[in-house]
Amino acid sequence: MTALRAPRGAGLLRPAGWALLLTALAQFAVPAVVDESALVLLTPIPALGLVAVGVTVLTGRAGLPTLGQAAPYAVGAYTSALLGRAGIDVGPVQLTTAALAAALFALLTGPVVARARGVTALMITLALGELTATAAARWSSVTGGTEGLAGIPPVRLLWGAAPLTDDTAVFRYAIAVAACAVTATVLALRSPLGLLLAGCRDHEARMRAGGHPVTRVFLGAQVWAGALAGVGGHLLVTAQRYVSPADVGFTTSSLGLLAAVLGGVTSPLGALAGAALVLTTRDQLAAPWPGHGPLLLGALFVAAVYLLPRGVAGIRPPRLPHPRRRAAAGPPPTPSSPEAGP
Repeated sequence: MTALRAPRGAGLLRPAGWALLLTALAQFAVPAVVDESALVLLTPIPALGLVAVGVTVLTGRAGLPTLGQAAPYAVGAYTSALLGRAGIDVGPVQLTTAALAAALFALLTGPVVARARGVTALMITLALGELTATAAARWSSVTGGTEGLAGIPPVRLLWGAAPLTDDTAVFRYAIAVAACAVTATVLALRSPLGLLLAGCRDHEARMRAGGHPVTRVFLGAQVWAGALAGVGGHLLVTAQRYVSPADVGFTTSSLGLLAAVLGGVTSPLGALAGAALVLTTRDQLAAPWPGHGPLLLGALFVAAVYLLPRGVAGIRPPRLPHPRRRAAAGPPPTPSSPEAGP
C-alpha cells in the first residue's frame, strides 16, 4: 500500500496565505463599500459558511452524506445564548465553550453515523437534526421553547473591553473567527490526517486490512465538523442576539448542504463562497419577489449542477504561457510588409 505522505510546507502555507488575503479584503473592503443595512444581512454568512465547511469535511472528504449539521449548530447557538444570559459575555469564552459542547454532542451521536454509509447515513443525520430541533422547541425551561431566547447581551473581545454593539465590529469579528476556523480546517485536511480520511473514503476495505482505525477516523471527522457547526452557532447568536428553533431546523441543514454543493463539496473555501451565494440569492435577489426565494435557490442549484459540476471552487482562470516558454518560442510572427514584397 502506498505510504501516506504529508504535503510540503509550501502546500500548507499557500491556503493560509489565501485565507489571510481574503480575510483582509472582507474585513476592510466590504464595510467600506456597503451600508449598515447590507452589512447586517451579510453577517450571518460566516455562520452558515462554517456549517457548509463541516459538510465538506463529512461529505466531501469522508464520504459521509449529512443532512443534520443543524444539530451541533443548535448546541453551539444555545450554549452561547445561555452563557450570554448568565453574564458570561466574553466572545472567546463563548466560542470555545460552544465548540466544545457541539464537539461533545457529535462525539456522543457520531458512532451511530460513523458506522453507516450512503443513504442510511443521510437518513440518520436527518433524524438527529429533527430530534434536536424538536427538543429545542419543547425544552422550554432551557431553550425558551418556540419563542426562543432573546435579550442576549453583545459579546466582548476580552474582559473589560467594550461590547461589540456596532454592526461593522460584529461583522469583522465574525469574519475573523470564520477565517481562523477555515484555515485550521484546510491545514488539517492537507495534513496526514486529512490524507488518511481520504484514504478511508476511497479504499475503506484496504485501509481496514492495513490496520487503520477507519471507524475512529470517521468519528474524528464527525467531531471536527460538529465543532465547526458549534462555532457557526456562536456566530449566529453574536450576529442576531436571538435564537429560536426556526434557526436550527431542517432548513439550516439543507442550506448548508446546498452551499457546500454550490461551492465545491471538497473545498472549505468554496463552501464559504457557496454560503455567500445562497444567502445573497435568498435575501437580496429574492427581495423583489416575496415568497419565491426557494424557487430561486432551486434554479440556482440546477444551474450549478449542469454548469459548475465542481462548484465555484472548480472555476479556474485561463493559464497564461510560462515566460520561459514564450522566450523559447521567439517573438510572434509579424505580418509581412506590403512594401517588402515576396
